[in-house]
Amino acid sequence: MTTFTSYTLDNAPAASRAKLAEVAQAWGFLPKLHGNLAESPLALTAYDTLFGLVAAQSTLTPIEQQVAYQAINVLHQCEYCTAGHTYLSRMVKMEEAAIAALRNGKPVPDARLQALRTFTEAVVRERGFVSDATVDAFIAAGFSKAQVLEVVTIAATKTISNYTNHLTKTPKESFMADPALGWVAPRNGAQAA
Repeated sequence: MTTFTSYTLDNAPAASRAKLAEVAQAWGFLPKLHGNLAESPLALTAYDTLFGLVAAQSTLTPIEQQVAYQAINVLHQCEYCTAGHTYLSRMVKMEEAAIAALRNGKPVPDARLQALRTFTEAVVRERGFVSDATVDAFIAAGFSKAQVLEVVTIAATKTISNYTNHLTKTPKESFMADPALGWVAPRNGAQAA
């Protein structure tokens, strides 16, 4: 069985060390996801760049960004990212009812956020082949054509992290031991928490 290393600044491949140092500086710690991505400097840089661009340039609000991220995490059944984005959702002051709805596959109480979630899930599930009516409904909910493509960018970002976590079995962060953050994917035989 192939195993992957969650690298640190000390043992990472030389070509990944500078980017890992930037990540550790920005986050205040080195996330294990980034440590796993360090196996490929390309993957590490691609993920970190996309994540940073969304945070810095998206016209979606920080809460809306987290809705899109979390919709994809749950759809992809990524336990690491669902826990991590639960934490990030709380940091941007998302309502607890919305956080719980996203994690449990229930409708988000806020109609605009639910429209974003529905559209995001459709884009990912249908691999972009969504109907004109689906795009029109997203626009009618108050979003823009640019934000249609921002959702695609968020999907690309989450595809890198979710699939990396699945393939490399990224260990959870210590803060993810908090039962309020933990989430078990339905494929593992448990209900989402």
